[in-house]
Amino acid sequence: MHERITEKYGRETDLIYYDVTNYYFETEHEDDLRKKGYSKEHRRDPIVQMGLAIDKKGIPLSYKLFRGNLHDSRTLMPALADIVRDYGARRVVVVADKGLNSGDNIVFNTALGYGYVFSQSVRGASEEMKAYILDQAGYTPIGDDYKRKCRMTPVVIQYNPEPGKKRRVQLDQKQVVFYSEKYAKRAKRKRAEVLQKAVDLIANPSKYKRTTAQGAAGYISGIAFDKKTGEVLDTGQALIINEEKIREEEKMDGYYAIVTSELDEPDDKIIDIYRGLWRIEDSFKITKSVMEARPVYVYKPEHINAHFLVCFIALTLARLVELKLDGTFPVSRIVESLRDVSCSHLDANHYLFDYADDVTEALNSVFDVGFGKKIMALGEIKKYFAQTKK
Repeated sequence: MHERITEKYGRETDLIYYDVTNYYFETEHEDDLRKKGYSKEHRRDPIVQMGLAIDKKGIPLSYKLFRGNLHDSRTLMPALADIVRDYGARRVVVVADKGLNSGDNIVFNTALGYGYVFSQSVRGASEEMKAYILDQAGYTPIGDDYKRKCRMTPVVIQYNPEPGKKRRVQLDQKQVVFYSEKYAKRAKRKRAEVLQKAVDLIANPSKYKRTTAQGAAGYISGIAFDKKTGEVLDTGQALIINEEKIREEEKMDGYYAIVTSELDEPDDKIIDIYRGLWRIEDSFKITKSVMEARPVYVYKPEHINAHFLVCFIALTLARLVELKLDGTFPVSRIVESLRDVSCSHLDANHYLFDYADDVTEALNSVFDVGFGKKIMALGEIKKYFAQTKK
């Protein structure tokens, strides 16, 4: 698949977007692969982790399955090693979210001569980093609601060369920081929604459990949950909103930080490269909703791998169709239209096609599959099927 995509679409593997999600199984049974871990959907079922890599055009490149209780950050090194080996990539720049931003991954990439573009948590950053972000000196305003700045700085990275052993190394790093008024408003809006839930949780603790209180509980001082049932415990301590935490978070609203090994790349290019990560997040949504990849009902390792291989191939084909249509229609719309295409048997040799829309017209224009025809003879249908195999 990779060789064919490279031949027809000019695929490049110098820039790879990578992220991790998980898929749940409707069972209580755990094994070597299916493990209970942090679920993206806050479920208590066993899950499997999947690391997905895509290229800069959004076309899937590779995937790898991991046990459900493995932290996201520990999936990158084995996944990247496979990609470099299988696809002959030379110097790869990995683009990933803050969940992959670990000392081990930074040192691993640097030691092998690869690069990275990772987001950096501003609220979880060091006090020195927070001070730099909030210091208005050095920002370049771009319009009325956006500004950015950057610095080259040596950073001390802690990593684990072996289990139980920690070492430190100093590396040069470029840190790009920007502020967006749009992001600030979105952060405030999301916090307001969670705080409303937190107020209700305080008033009606019996309505919630640890899983359903996700997010809101972080703003409540004195809250505790039963380890077995997940119910809110009555500790005799008053539950109150943590106003100090809210004030600290508000300071960082709208700010975003990206750290990278690419010291000579312009700030705007680094930001633009990172923003391309939305394509992989969208790919996860497609597999989970449009392609119904979860819940997973099979349980043998070979069947689990086959399930996700089918999903991966389907996602790749869908992305290629989307690319051929110049991004005019999202994958969800393309799949919806294709599912509606049907025909009725008129007589021994003819079929009536009773569905068409702007998507099928575009598909017929690009792929010449005959979707625009109202009636087709069996011979014509067979001819179109034969063309797809060439």
